[in-house]
Amino acid sequence: MSILIGIVPLILIILIIASVIGIKKGNEESVERGNEMIKTVYVYLILFATLMMTIGGTVAAFMAVADIVAPPGYYQSFEQYKMQPQYKGEIPTPANPTQTLSDAELKEQYDRIVNDERSLTKQRALNSLIKSFGWIIVPLPIFLFFQRKVKQPV
Repeated sequence: MSILIGIVPLILIILIIASVIGIKKGNEESVERGNEMIKTVYVYLILFATLMMTIGGTVAAFMAVADIVAPPGYYQSFEQYKMQPQYKGEIPTPANPTQTLSDAELKEQYDRIVNDERSLTKQRALNSLIKSFGWIIVPLPIFLFFQRKVKQPV
């Protein structure tokens, strides 16, 4: 994609130089053809850019929908959760510095953390979906407008 970003300005510079050379020759017909060529290239560049934006937005929207339907993520197992030093069943409190939690209480905390992580992932995917629709909705009318400017061959 970065190569494309570098090529587009290069093509525009070459076209501008070619049209300037045509203008200096003084040939009126050549100038008109050069201007028409620049307009045509401009329209096609706009079509290409807006089409790529729309395709990118569509792919991102599809990925966001996939994340909503089946949220990705690694959830450690309950056994791994229990073995972490801060969750070994010992929660210090001012009254009882060595209070221990039962496996049922630890399992409840673990399930709550997993559910919170899933809902957070779904919320992020929904946010991404809304942003992706922006990449579809904004360039699509521009694409359709410039597509009508392209002359259809007879």
